[in-house]
Amino acid sequence: LLLAEVEHCTGEADRLGSGVIIESRLDPKKGITAVGVLKDGTIRTGQVAASIGTIAPLLFILDAMGMKIDSLTFSSPVQIIGWYKLPLVGATFEIFENKPAAQFYADSEAVKAHMPRTDTIQTNVEDGSIALPIIVKADAAGSLEAIKYELSKINREKISIKIVSADVGTISESDVKTGMTTPGTIIFGFNTKIDPQAGALAERTETISIELYDIIYKLTERIEELLNERAPKFETEEVMGRAKVLKCFSKTKDKQVLGARMETGLLEGKSNFRIIRREEEIGRGKVKELQQSKVVVDNIAEGNEFGMLVESKTEIAPGDYLERIVMVTK
Repeated sequence: LLLAEVEHCTGEADRLGSGVIIESRLDPKKGITAVGVLKDGTIRTGQVAASIGTIAPLLFILDAMGMKIDSLTFSSPVQIIGWYKLPLVGATFEIFENKPAAQFYADSEAVKAHMPRTDTIQTNVEDGSIALPIIVKADAAGSLEAIKYELSKINREKISIKIVSADVGTISESDVKTGMTTPGTIIFGFNTKIDPQAGALAERTETISIELYDIIYKLTERIEELLNERAPKFETEEVMGRAKVLKCFSKTKDKQVLGARMETGLLEGKSNFRIIRREEEIGRGKVKELQQSKVVVDNIAEGNEFGMLVESKTEIAPGDYLERIVMVTK
């Protein structure tokens, strides 16, 4: 059923052979190259190969050893050079006598509907979170898959990676235009180059940046850095010290003089604190002055007894705990 629609329009006689793509890459000298295994029929120079979304006129073909040959029969590995776009690994390729039939097969929605898509992938973005949009261009399909695998292992709260597109080849003007549709997009190139028109357009827009890498972990480290920079920041209270109240000496309006022992952390002058009684918060206050051996000090370390003047609307009692709190941005 998958090829019924295609065969109806192209004609079974037009299809001269078929196989499976087992590797695809961008060769700097030869262009986009795919290695396939011919399952049936014969492949010859002068024919046209077609796979999902792309075709390759067979000006010449190479065998498994990289030698130029005129034809190959079924069960033979073959290198097909000159694809218009990178064919998908695992996809079927068909051999046609002419370009119109090959192009119809490549563009057929019946074929596309049954093939996996790898050009555009988006991680799940939960409600309330934001995304870091990126475009990835690599030198070979294997590199691209390795990068996407490493990115899949990165997990952050409230921010996710959105892969706008991922493909093999030079960073093109089309990539920059695609990035412009999603504000904040960054284009990452791995072992590839920037087309001059693409570089000029990115520079003019000033909203698209392009970064090149030749080591995968350096690329993923940069993305992790960007995630940390762009992640939503929020303030939270953290307990930095805990003192136990031993004695209450006096109380005048909101000011109280206390004796205490520092149990954990550090207490600093002018600190804010919360009052804990039977593990429940009953009020808050602020340190006005700290004394140790009747000498005013800036802070009290763990294990020391001290006197303190505090300000609080809540009456503090022996046995209460005062927890120093600070606001921390995360």
